[in-house]
Amino acid sequence: MTLTVAIVGRPNVGKSTLFNRLAGKKIAIVDDRPGVTRDRKEARGRLGDLDLLLIDTAGFEDVNDASLEARMRRQTEIAIEEADVSIFLYDARAGVTAVDERFAQLLRKSGKPVVLAANKCEGKQGDEGLLDAWRLGLGDPAPISAEQGEGMADLYEGLAAAYEKLKGAGGVVSQESEPEDEEPFDPDAEPPAEPDKPIRIAFVGRPNAGKSTLINGILDDERFVTGPEAGITRDSVTVAWKWRDREIRLVDTAGLRKRAKVQEKLERMSTMETTHSIRFADVVVLVMDPRDAFEKQDVQIAILVLREGRGLVFAITKWDTVDAPSEARKEMEHQAEAHLPHAKGTPLVPVSGVTRKNLDKLMDACLKVHKDWSARVKTRDLNDWLQYVTQKHPPPAPDGKRIKPRYMAQMKTRPPTFVLMASRANEMPETYKRYLLNELREAFDLPGVPIRLVLRQGKNPFADKG
Repeated sequence: MTLTVAIVGRPNVGKSTLFNRLAGKKIAIVDDRPGVTRDRKEARGRLGDLDLLLIDTAGFEDVNDASLEARMRRQTEIAIEEADVSIFLYDARAGVTAVDERFAQLLRKSGKPVVLAANKCEGKQGDEGLLDAWRLGLGDPAPISAEQGEGMADLYEGLAAAYEKLKGAGGVVSQESEPEDEEPFDPDAEPPAEPDKPIRIAFVGRPNAGKSTLINGILDDERFVTGPEAGITRDSVTVAWKWRDREIRLVDTAGLRKRAKVQEKLERMSTMETTHSIRFADVVVLVMDPRDAFEKQDVQIAILVLREGRGLVFAITKWDTVDAPSEARKEMEHQAEAHLPHAKGTPLVPVSGVTRKNLDKLMDACLKVHKDWSARVKTRDLNDWLQYVTQKHPPPAPDGKRIKPRYMAQMKTRPPTFVLMASRANEMPETYKRYLLNELREAFDLPGVPIRLVLRQGKNPFADKG
């Protein structure tokens, strides 16, 4: 049984710090400045014997215009609607403010249980702020310190009371944990027909490329804060989703700028979060603006994805703004081949998050790349192929002595990794390695997937004989 908990409050009261504390690890970015969190972020946590699904939210701003703050406020309101209970956090050192009072009115109108928590109560620094809490009309506050981990027992009591009330009313839904994939690798075994583990698809790119808008279009929901401002997304946020009966995890990330331009601490943390998301994704969708796609930074991001061994898909977003789609697509494909020849065959899909154009084609491409990324090639087929390609183009002969490939097998999947046993393997030139990789990719239909080739040299049985 899992209790869904939204952590809410005005900016800079410590919501993300409490979120990390209850989750047991640093998931949300924390900084001293207000307004760091903008999108809803979810994670599983535990307090005592309570299993929690935590929702971190943006700071509540009392505005209703078209500003970024108003869009962030809407995300907080959605979190309150989706949660079983809200933890209303306020700064005990600053006391209750007018914004806190207006937010308390909104929480009371929601009709959902609310646990009031006074944060930053280290020592006796928040004693005066505790007395202010009665103005909110939400009961006795739990004095806590999210930074130091103090007062968690008081917070537990409030959540446990809400849990018992909801349990009696049948309002808490049981959620199963994700299965672990511990199957040993066997290249000649038949792959599972439908793996249970959800596919993680990370959307990356430069700031303002349209990543959040694209994911909103895929979900058909205003899940992420979007707008004309660059750099709205700061945290990497994962959303569980199902597409054609397949479990998917969509990951929205912060935009990646050139390293030399990343100066502020907050942007450095966002960049680290995005890099971490790439490293743990199955498939990465590189989102690019059609006006300057495959600019140097896009190429660098693609190289990073391939170096990390992730499947890659190119998404040219904002396609509804392109005047000559056919000519523009040909130009994009030419740019991809010219700048990333080692990523030959990577799917390129023009899409629009606003009009939802080609979103099914994008998901089809992602699933195809994931299937190729998990491909298993039988050892016999590999060695038949090896004999053919070495006869078609024999290996070079450094110093007049021919390199002799002898045997090939697959070591693992995700990404496909192969080992080639050969005499004088350490002398094989890079050009011949690229030839083998290109032939391997074409023969076994593995476009858009990084392939690893490990060369090993067999022991010479006559080396020790004088």
